[in-house]
Amino acid sequence: MGALSHIKVLDLSRVLAGPWASQILADLGAEVIKIERPGVGDDTRGWGPPFLKDQDGNDTKESAYFLCTNRGKQSVCIDMKSEQGQETIRQLADQCDVVLENFKVGGAAKFGIDYESLAPRNPGLVYCSITGFGQNGPYKDRPGYDFLVQAMGGLMSVTGQPDGAEGAGPQKVGVALTDIMTGLYATIGILAALTERDRSGQGQFVDLALLDVTAATLANQASNYLVGGMVPTRLGNAHPNIVPYQSFVASDGHLIVAVGNDAQFRRFVEVLGCPELADDERYATNQARVMNRERLVPLLQRPMLERGKDEWLAILEGVKVPAGPINSVAEVFAEPQIQAREMQIELAHPHNPALQLVGNPIKLSRTPVEYKKPPPTLGQHTEEVLGGL
Repeated sequence: MGALSHIKVLDLSRVLAGPWASQILADLGAEVIKIERPGVGDDTRGWGPPFLKDQDGNDTKESAYFLCTNRGKQSVCIDMKSEQGQETIRQLADQCDVVLENFKVGGAAKFGIDYESLAPRNPGLVYCSITGFGQNGPYKDRPGYDFLVQAMGGLMSVTGQPDGAEGAGPQKVGVALTDIMTGLYATIGILAALTERDRSGQGQFVDLALLDVTAATLANQASNYLVGGMVPTRLGNAHPNIVPYQSFVASDGHLIVAVGNDAQFRRFVEVLGCPELADDERYATNQARVMNRERLVPLLQRPMLERGKDEWLAILEGVKVPAGPINSVAEVFAEPQIQAREMQIELAHPHNPALQLVGNPIKLSRTPVEYKKPPPTLGQHTEEVLGGL
């Protein structure tokens, strides 16, 4: 039995942030009913190529994007614009512990499926709403998209090459990180509300905003500004508070060196052949190294060019200096550690018995994650679920 096998979730969300949260809940054992538009479904079903291929090698209508965030769910097609569809959703919500949606502010109320409409019928309901900017404030009515909010939330201002460097300019993160992080925070909020319900017997409304989450996950960069008055800038692959903690160029490519303390720095410069740097007052401490970054890094880069990246990785591992390769996605899933941790899984999908997906990183000792259902085809469970009403 999964950790959340006693929980039933009605998922009215689509695209990424909401479905990411409901997939986590499903992996942990919750029953998740995903409501989709008849004939169309979640927008991401069409976000391809690539699409899943069937056993004959032909493309299906299941995009890789949709498949990455919808396993473990039941797909039910309901027309939310019809009165009958709205009443059906209300009846389903009566039987659920959690409702998850990402309508624009006020959107759910138009259909009579907002928290104020559902809570009197089901006082223990935990209702999570995900929007771009939250339920209040001057921007609450604006639509929110990951790319837009990465920019507005400051994430792009600290991502990319610094001014003056080749390819300089703000960059978005290579995945929709704001959506993903919002899905994670939504999951935390839902679980907190469910835990509190065990004491009070009452549900509550959980309000998540992409902009709030982006600001929250600026972490040390936000603190550098709030505490130290420093407005962070783009540093490429370097770190604002630790040196050297960045990429270096070897004779045949790039690698990462992540020196986290002064002892590691001493071992690093010893294998580089410049041990005197560890005793130089300009570099002996991390604080000094941060202040003298511009002078120090070229001194470290020069000897790095004398060996290949694999040779350096072996040397640095031998002296316990954190370092690693810059893997492609294909190389990630070839890593023996990723394989040992079962981060690539296989599920039998109606169109392909060997669907490959990324595993869940949560490892529970007594109630482990289980992958009971593949991502559903559109409306696959409509009759099964609605037949029980």
